[in-house]
Amino acid sequence: MGYAGARNEGRVVMITGGGTGIGAAVAERYAAEGAHVAVLGRRAEPLHAVADAIGGIAVVADAADSASARAAVATVLERFGRLDVLVANAGGHGLATVLDTDDAAWDEALRSNLSSAFVMARESLPALIEAKGQIVVVSSLAGLFAGPSVAGYTVGKHALIGLTRTLARDYGRLGVRVNAVCPGWVQTPMADAEMDEFARAAGFEGRDKGYELVTADVPLGRAAAPAEIASIVRFLGSGESSYMTGAVLVADGGAHIVDVPTLALDHAGL
Repeated sequence: MGYAGARNEGRVVMITGGGTGIGAAVAERYAAEGAHVAVLGRRAEPLHAVADAIGGIAVVADAADSASARAAVATVLERFGRLDVLVANAGGHGLATVLDTDDAAWDEALRSNLSSAFVMARESLPALIEAKGQIVVVSSLAGLFAGPSVAGYTVGKHALIGLTRTLARDYGRLGVRVNAVCPGWVQTPMADAEMDEFARAAGFEGRDKGYELVTADVPLGRAAAPAEIASIVRFLGSGESSYMTGAVLVADGGAHIVDVPTLALDHAGL
């Protein structure tokens, strides 16, 4: 996919959870516009695959671990000399009800969905202040609403909105802008696995039917492609959003505008 111009030529972008899904699509988008891209995550193989494909670098690190995150930032600064954009995209875990979530699962849910963004932002802020850069936090529609049996995930994604706003409030005067995006269903490997499990549990054939069912009441009637979310991340992490900070952009095909009680009328054909 080509993009007109080189609007991010020479800028340095670090993306957590950059080896698959939305993170990989964001990396591709920035690289296509001339940015230097570092993809960060805990699994080396997918990171190197993305980095090799876009001409970026792979940084194997745990975004929720202070020492590991600090070393990752140092690697990027040593390689490129600056950091302009942090995309806090890492997440996952927390797929159970409260009664079915033990202490270890709770800790892991908050670690992967919240601490990864908090720690990475903290360790990146000195460089971002110097560059007057941006942070883009990838939350979720689960950051605004609650789905069934996703207690840890929902709490973590809600908390990311608070993190976005407090970072924007505290560091705006220092030139750092912080915004969030809340995607709905996106066809990523993680969502594919959920659809496969949905299909097995409900007894139907294939993940496509799963996506069809979970988007049946969404106005656009489909899940997003990762590249569609990457376009929004790229906008928030660029000069084109120069007067936006503390904002939360929802990209869910219109799911959040649907009045749930009136769905019965749609289903009845009225």
